[in-house]
Amino acid sequence: MVDYSKWKDIEISDDEDDTHPNIDTPSLFRWRHQARVERMAEKEKEKQQLEEEKRKYEARVQAVRKQLQDAESCKDASIKQEKKRAAEKQLLDLQTEMEKVQLKHKELEKKEKLEPWNVDTISKEGFDKSLINKEVRPRKDNLTEEEREQQMRNFIKKNEKLIKQYGMFRHYDDSKRFMMEHPDLACEHTANYLVIWCINLQLEEKGELMRHVAHQSICLQFILELAGQLDRDPRSCISAFFVRIQQAEPEYLRAFKEELAAFISRIEKRAKEKIEEAQREVEEEERQKRLGPGGLDPFEVLEELPEELRACFESQDLDLLKTTIAKMPPAEAAQHMKRCVASGLWVPEGGTTDHQTGLAVPPPQEEEEEEEEEVVVEVTAPVPKIEDTVD
Repeated sequence: MVDYSKWKDIEISDDEDDTHPNIDTPSLFRWRHQARVERMAEKEKEKQQLEEEKRKYEARVQAVRKQLQDAESCKDASIKQEKKRAAEKQLLDLQTEMEKVQLKHKELEKKEKLEPWNVDTISKEGFDKSLINKEVRPRKDNLTEEEREQQMRNFIKKNEKLIKQYGMFRHYDDSKRFMMEHPDLACEHTANYLVIWCINLQLEEKGELMRHVAHQSICLQFILELAGQLDRDPRSCISAFFVRIQQAEPEYLRAFKEELAAFISRIEKRAKEKIEEAQREVEEEERQKRLGPGGLDPFEVLEELPEELRACFESQDLDLLKTTIAKMPPAEAAQHMKRCVASGLWVPEGGTTDHQTGLAVPPPQEEEEEEEEEVVVEVTAPVPKIEDTVD
């Protein structure tokens, strides 16, 4: 017969009692639980203190026993007997204290057994184990970026002719037969090469050929995607893809055509971006070549000049330039002329200018000369003409 008496002494949950309507029930439950947790913490602290005392007494007992062993090795009989008596007395005292500690420990254990169980002590975890299923993917080589690049270069060097031959096939049967004969081409290196080839064809304005190679590239991409979905080697998925694409399932065929159109659009966009980048590089090189001694672009400086001052440079009229500068506020004129000098639009005679005004500084005069020489300013830089450059 099963003894159910142990289940009688169970402390009910903190939130199972009926309370008076005037009592805040949530607060009462919270206080009950907090008080019980504090009692359990105090008991645990007392238990730890007893365990610590027990360890200390055991260490002292070991030390006294070692003293007894040392006394046995003493050669002098009187000293040996004296040490043994002292050690035995200490050992007896320690054993008495140890018995007291053990008695306290037993009382605490008895008290714990008599206490009613509660929601925190009624059970404990037998074991805790977590299992997380992870998708097992094919093992990939742990290579650095440089090693991957070198691996791709070696692969392309070895198989470039075969990749181009695959890219020129126009029928699924021919592509399937060729890929089955050369299954090693079913990899990321071949796919990357086909993408680069498509971009180069678009840059060469060979749009029709680019679209054909793009079709072959998408076929290979679908083979790699199928291998990823089935968690298999891409070489084993070559036949499965071509069988499926030739069956012309409406949904599968629609997804294939949409991916092909999106791929062609990305190729055209990337080719256009590369052309624009090349144009910007050429324009920047030309700009660097025409920069003036102060690092300014004469085209930009000329466009930013006031209309009347710009007209002087465009007409290369020196007298009009002097008259226009004289009419302008000195600070504004100095600022514009500094920029003209820095861009090479205006080169003063002797190549010197005033650092504050930006105007030409006359060369030093001899003491014997009575007449001042006129400062000559000549415009040596021609008016720049902007030409569009397209690779």
